[in-house]
Amino acid sequence: MKWEENVRRTVPYVAGEQPNKPGMIKLNTNECPYPPAPGVERLMREIDCGALRLYPDPDTALLVNALADYYRVKPEQVFVGVGSDDVLSMSFLTFFNGSSPILFPDITYSFYDVWAELYRIPYKTCALAEDWHIRPQDYKQPNGGIIFPNPNAPTGVLEPLEVVEEIVAANRDVVVIIDEAYIDFGGVSALPLLEKYDNLMIVQTFSKSRAMAGMRIGFAIGNEKLIRYLNDAKFSFNSYTMNLPAQILGAEAVRDAAYFKEITGRIAATRERVKGELHKLGFSFPDSKANFIFASHPKYPAEQLFWALREADIYVRYWNKPRISDFLRITVGTDEQMDRLLGFLTEYMQEG
Repeated sequence: MKWEENVRRTVPYVAGEQPNKPGMIKLNTNECPYPPAPGVERLMREIDCGALRLYPDPDTALLVNALADYYRVKPEQVFVGVGSDDVLSMSFLTFFNGSSPILFPDITYSFYDVWAELYRIPYKTCALAEDWHIRPQDYKQPNGGIIFPNPNAPTGVLEPLEVVEEIVAANRDVVVIIDEAYIDFGGVSALPLLEKYDNLMIVQTFSKSRAMAGMRIGFAIGNEKLIRYLNDAKFSFNSYTMNLPAQILGAEAVRDAAYFKEITGRIAATRERVKGELHKLGFSFPDSKANFIFASHPKYPAEQLFWALREADIYVRYWNKPRISDFLRITVGTDEQMDRLLGFLTEYMQEG
């Protein structure tokens, strides 16, 4: 049809399956297995429903100030959005507007190429090394911007701060975005580099380490000019992106630093224990510093294991894509959930 010639078309991002079965083990979307901070539940019961008839604060000052206090930056350095996907999408739209291609890894968060296609941004992927690490020299070519996760997804591999700084320092003329969705599970944030580099922006999320995936809260921290440009784009798009409950509950989650450290530490401890058990079963994987393990087995194809686990109502993530088709991404759940996963794998391999 003629009108289709002007449709902006792209291949959409495919999210992880969201099953809802009694007794299932859901380890496919990297959600936190623990509830949010106790104060979040208390405040949820106390929210004045009458206030919902009014528009929320477009500046999200309550949440912005809580984040600024926690990360010891100015409120003018903080931008919040409806999940880190919203923040990242707005960042693509705002900062990646040149004729040179933006750069990101070939094995990475699969939303990056979707946004690039949607916004008609030229892009080039840089192949990860065989050990799944970024090769800094690949990011020293002409480009229109750079983005990569640290730790990476789906591999879980963490780049040391020196590598991050090497890439940022070599690209002072473009915006470099570090997607730190998983940094709280064992990595060192690039936030200290903000004092040296005005072209650097850090993006994080409440969906993983703060156990609030259902509330959809993400944020960026950068220099004041970068954040001002982001807000200009946001207010040209939709002034009221974050609802009132999200602002109130998000701020409360940030205030409870003790609980935050408790659950991230618990998840990291479970991850390390499960790594050892998977090794005993013959699995290999990169040294994940995220809340998931990217595992492969020499005898059992990943797709075969994926379907066998699914039949047992244990959901993990599998991609039939080049370089990663032999791997499963397994979210770290509670110890009880991981024991059930390990028990199934042990029995399955004994029978096979």
